[in-house]
Amino acid sequence: MLSAVVFVIGVWWASTALALRLVWSRRRHLRFVLVATTAVGLASLAGLGWSAGHSGLPAVYVGFASAIGLWGWHEIAFLLGVVTGPQRGACPADVRGGRRFWLAASAVIHHEVALALTVLVVVALGRGEPNQVGTKTFVVLWVMRLSAKLNVFLGVRNLAEEFLPSHLAYLRTYFRRARMNPLMPLSLAAGGGALGYAAIAAWNIEAGPARLAEATIVATILFLGLLEHVFLVLPLPDAQLFRWAIRSRMTPSDTWAERSVIAGVRELPSGVLRARTKPSSGNA
Repeated sequence: MLSAVVFVIGVWWASTALALRLVWSRRRHLRFVLVATTAVGLASLAGLGWSAGHSGLPAVYVGFASAIGLWGWHEIAFLLGVVTGPQRGACPADVRGGRRFWLAASAVIHHEVALALTVLVVVALGRGEPNQVGTKTFVVLWVMRLSAKLNVFLGVRNLAEEFLPSHLAYLRTYFRRARMNPLMPLSLAAGGGALGYAAIAAWNIEAGPARLAEATIVATILFLGLLEHVFLVLPLPDAQLFRWAIRSRMTPSDTWAERSVIAGVRELPSGVLRARTKPSSGNA
């Protein structure tokens, strides 16, 4: 169903660009951004509850859009630095192994717990209901993004760290640049298998346009998640898809941080980390 594919890709691209644009708004606008996106998140949760109980084609699209709206709320709250974790400092240069993983997890644990709890709520809202597209979309986004985060921690070629605002610049020190890591082949294989299964299911659907749209939407969001993983390991300038949304808002300190992390510098200037950060016992 071509219209469903176009709709998913369009909403994905537009919502990602809008989220980056909002996060990179002028500082005096950020409180309004948080309040407005919270309202959208709550409305999206209500939309998921409503759409799950309806089996028509409009409800399928509402369910998908609501899942994207709820996901966007979490992402914006994270990028604004409101829901991150107790570790708010750069990773010490001499930290390795389990200690590095612990510090990295501590830097984002509140965000991850909030997402996991939201998954439980979304699954509960859709349990036993005829329309599962919202639930499936949110779960796919959660699994694929968690996989991408683990791969970025272990090491990938393209980090796209320039999208982190300056108050989250310390998170870049938990990323690792590498050609490949042991998890990536497994992620690609699992994602490819899930996409193949979803595509075959969509192809064999004979139960009407609503079910066909639901299966197509799930397959398309799986494809986009798999494509994100591919972009992590290939030397492609995929960041150009969204860099326009933030480039005009970048400050000199943001640009310095981008250059420094790409060059492998672990110690960032205090001006970059001053906003919304505080010392931690694990900091250098």
